[in-house]
Amino acid sequence: MGVSLVEAGEGHAVFEGAPGEEDYNPMGTVHGGYAAALLDSACGIAAHTGLLPGQAYITAEIKVSYLRALTADSGKVRAIGKLVSMGKRAAFAEASLFDQSGRLCATATSTLVVFEARTA
Repeated sequence: MGVSLVEAGEGHAVFEGAPGEEDYNPMGTVHGGYAAALLDSACGIAAHTGLLPGQAYITAEIKVSYLRALTADSGKVRAIGKLVSMGKRAAFAEASLFDQSGRLCATATSTLVVFEARTA
């Protein structure tokens, strides 16, 4: 997918990618899974920054709202994730996806299950 983590800090994460025609669906726009993957990654890493040592997480639920179709002309897109709440068993995060012109293209909210990581 050509997606990269470009920034991460306490409670936030940023991913970037440049969708192309190889990412198109039959409708001639970038498949919604491309945006969903960036948003899920941004939410997940934002939550990851709030974990305690020995904790891990998985995405339990993500809700994506598509506001503007992505195309190869969208340029570099940027997903900005934010940790909303971190508990002992669940984390909540949100993310927004912007095109190269700064237009909001999609948003997401995510619920993540927090658990003790298994050791090998």
